[in-house]
Amino acid sequence: MDKENCLNSAMYDLSKKYEIIQWVGLSILIFLVPMIIPQLLSTIFGTTSWIATNSQYVVGTIVNLSLVIAAINVKGFKQIAGLITLPSISAIGSGLIFKSASIFTVYMIPAIWIGNFTFVYLYKKLWMQRKINYILTAIVAILVKAAIIYLFFRGLALIINIPTPMFTALNLSMGMNQLITATVASIIGFGISKIGK
Repeated sequence: MDKENCLNSAMYDLSKKYEIIQWVGLSILIFLVPMIIPQLLSTIFGTTSWIATNSQYVVGTIVNLSLVIAAINVKGFKQIAGLITLPSISAIGSGLIFKSASIFTVYMIPAIWIGNFTFVYLYKKLWMQRKINYILTAIVAILVKAAIIYLFFRGLALIINIPTPMFTALNLSMGMNQLITATVASIIGFGISKIGK
């Protein structure tokens, strides 16, 4: 019961119509970003530029920011579940972020979903419900999400033989990049929450 109350909390009291519009908008954004941003960055900066070859930083930040916004204002398990599943399906399906390593990231989907859900849940539980300081909440949510994804990846690497270049790229993507993108998103999310108030 407590979990349901937590997932149904929101900072702003929106009408049902605006809740639906907000959820649809976030869903479209969170699904399209992994497909559009890598192509856009390659077109603008060139395929060999640092930003184009490291598009996960931009994509991950936007996705994590969408998750912070979902934590702040999306109500309901089904709505949140929809948002946490869309980015990884889009990223793996398009193959634009992880490129040749995309085949191995398929195995990571459960961990990514659990990590994303935990990220949203901790924001709702600690910040929205228990009124714990935003910065402390963000630190806990970021570290727990990154730990879930990274430890699952390391466990997977013990079971499946991942070629060295792909292992190196995924080790960074599932570890340090998770920390960086979730941190930047949380900082921006803090600003949005202050502006919203």
